[in-house]
Amino acid sequence: MKKNFLLLILLVLGMVSAKADNITVGGMNRSYNVIVPNNLGENRPLLIFCHGYNQDANWMQNNEFKNDNVSMEAVCDTAKFVCVFPNGIDRAWDVGGDRDINFIKAIIEKMVTQHKIDRNRIYLGGFSMGGMLTYNAINKMSDIIAAFVSCSGPSVVTPSASTRPVPILHIQGTADNFGGVQPALNPWIKHNGCPATDKVVSNYNGFSGAKMHTWGPGNDGVEVKLLELKDKGHWICKEPQVYTGKEIWNFCKRYSLNKTSPSVKITSPATGGKYICFAPKDEVSFPDITISATADDPNGTIEKVEFFDGSTLIATCTQKPYKATLTGATAAKHTLKAVATDNDGETSSASIELTMQAPTTLTLSSDFKEANALPAGWTTYDSSERRTGYSGGYSSGCRVLQFTGSTRGFNYGLYFRNISGEAKKGWAKYGLSDGGTTLSLAPGHYMLKYKICNWNMANFGEVELDIEKRGTSTSVASQTYMPNINIGNVASNNFNSPAQQTFEFDITEQGNYVIALYSAASGWSDCIVGQLILANSSYVATGIEGQTVSAQSSDGTCFDLQGRPVSHPSRAGLYIINGKKVLKR
Repeated sequence: MKKNFLLLILLVLGMVSAKADNITVGGMNRSYNVIVPNNLGENRPLLIFCHGYNQDANWMQNNEFKNDNVSMEAVCDTAKFVCVFPNGIDRAWDVGGDRDINFIKAIIEKMVTQHKIDRNRIYLGGFSMGGMLTYNAINKMSDIIAAFVSCSGPSVVTPSASTRPVPILHIQGTADNFGGVQPALNPWIKHNGCPATDKVVSNYNGFSGAKMHTWGPGNDGVEVKLLELKDKGHWICKEPQVYTGKEIWNFCKRYSLNKTSPSVKITSPATGGKYICFAPKDEVSFPDITISATADDPNGTIEKVEFFDGSTLIATCTQKPYKATLTGATAAKHTLKAVATDNDGETSSASIELTMQAPTTLTLSSDFKEANALPAGWTTYDSSERRTGYSGGYSSGCRVLQFTGSTRGFNYGLYFRNISGEAKKGWAKYGLSDGGTTLSLAPGHYMLKYKICNWNMANFGEVELDIEKRGTSTSVASQTYMPNINIGNVASNNFNSPAQQTFEFDITEQGNYVIALYSAASGWSDCIVGQLILANSSYVATGIEGQTVSAQSSDGTCFDLQGRPVSHPSRAGLYIINGKKVLKR
């Protein structure tokens, strides 16, 4: 009570000026509330924060952002920035168009004129529907807004290729559709070049109900952050340790459009790439990785760019092109970082993540866990559209579907289809170069375990499984399966688990391969993959060992598969010894 009384006294004395105002935009009279600290000064920041659906500026300012401990007015006065709470039309926002984008732009121009705002430090945020508007603004105003914040407002758009790397803070309670938050953030994380794995701080700011997830730094040093509030619902957090107004300001104040520090961006490889190598333990080998970066400095020159694998320095470049090579990588997750230093000694960094795996069993379907997305490593084609993972936000076409029937064979499945009906014109493939995953197989005997069914084919349609040489589409092994379960075109339908099938095949030559699944050669044929597990049985090709061939030798001479004698085979592969095809390692 005393704190509220003190705040009232401060307002009366004029330490903070809070008032309603209006502006004409597109022929309409639009209103807003504005907080202007006393003794603001020039070239100070501006924060615009948009209310939720069926709310207004007064409610956002005087209820959502005020409690017994602190208010937005107090935050503004301490940090000396202007805060505007706009009013939406009919207490709502245009979250997909330009009507309210133009409103926000008009507010910015008025604030710059009235209060000499620093154009490089303008920030935008919103609650609920206002948060949705904020995401809409990222693609349309990233050249005007330095950082963006959404509270309980999901992303309604995906990044435009022309949008610069953008800092984003998202705040959401776990009781408020929390499961959909990270999937909505993933496209922005990827767009910003941030590592796919987050750094997590539990007990954030001493509040046991809060976790801060951070992806970054990405390109230009930006981060994507998610403040997770345990058991909290659709609200603005006003806990003493985690007051939303302070969190917004503490995040935004780190960013400006006129950076004086250098900028650096890793241009290749893309973050999230995987290199999977099936081979005997002592023969596991990963390819050399060339890391390329660009760097510049707005008010000076780049003195050097250093490349790191974790904390280990790989190379230092003092002139363009900025490149380094990672050699002899081990099976692990690698964080590759580029650090640019300018002539003033200021630094900036960018990082990506690559994963090197050397499994004996690989459960590819474990990545089927996000509805309406295509997982990393996968590429699909339905004879009309080609999609590459990771990508999300799909409402139709090839994508992961989530099943909700009370009886169901699996929770998620990868759906793909064939629109035209032409042979092999509808497929899903794992291991193509554009999917970001390389699957290397040593000679040996393998098993592919799978559970598949049809989605909308009452009379069923067969599915062909192929193991193909990457880059050639040449099949080295193939199997055809006719499903006997059709889900019925509705994700909430009940369906039994398909029986697990096994596809055994031999690899005779070390190389990069692709796992390919083709739907039937009929119009709108389809497939749902609910389980897919690749396992190595032996690094001896048991499926061909012991097959008698025409070439004979009684003295143990080796022949290659063309029947030519080889006295001392120098590499692993298939040879004919004593009339039998055998694998030599």
